[in-house]
Amino acid sequence: MALPPSGTTDEAFLREVDEEYRREQAMNLFRDYGRWIIGGVVLLLAALGGWLYWQHHNDRSAGQQGEQYDAAMRLVEQGQADKALPELNKVAGTSGEGYAAMARLAEGNLLLQKNDAKGAAAKFAEVANNTKIEQPYRDLALIRQTVAEYDSLKPQVVIDRLKGLVNPNSPWLGTAGELVAAAYLKAGNRAEAGRLYGQIAQGGEKVPESIRQRAVQLAGVLGVDAIDQSKDTKAQ
Repeated sequence: MALPPSGTTDEAFLREVDEEYRREQAMNLFRDYGRWIIGGVVLLLAALGGWLYWQHHNDRSAGQQGEQYDAAMRLVEQGQADKALPELNKVAGTSGEGYAAMARLAEGNLLLQKNDAKGAAAKFAEVANNTKIEQPYRDLALIRQTVAEYDSLKPQVVIDRLKGLVNPNSPWLGTAGELVAAAYLKAGNRAEAGRLYGQIAQGGEKVPESIRQRAVQLAGVLGVDAIDQSKDTKAQ
């Protein structure tokens, strides 16, 4: 190794040698692994770019779906259901589960209004059986499907289908509960029907007032004093 130039200190010389050694190490490292390092960076940037594009595409698609859905519903409000149905079908065929689910539900409701219970039930079933769709949409679709098929279903089928939606903590207690209670009555099980009507009557804010009032009256007819139950519950 050459001697340090005159006028430099040992410390400065050693620092210069150390820096040169580090540069040589870096060059050797880059020569051995440079392709892998560059490849990794490129892949990372490509993945980031893909994710950003996916986000942008999803946001834009959701906006387009929303506009299409709103346009279809305006046709419904104008009494042009026949024109609205194909537009809703387009939205329902898209990949965004939220608007697609709402469009299918709207299709089913329109078909019910046209007395096409079978066609309506099929639309509702598409939503109810799609595990990619959020649970509230699926629960609502299951209830609507049951309404559409009610006259053709055996009481036990209704009870089994909706039993998960009639617990005291369910937001569907009122709507699903009325269907299940009616099924109990149809099956001749007045005791279970009365118990469930009493439970609906005590549903509080989770159950619409009109449904609670009906439940109180029907529970009373079946020998269940829902008003007294309410007083007991508040006292506890």
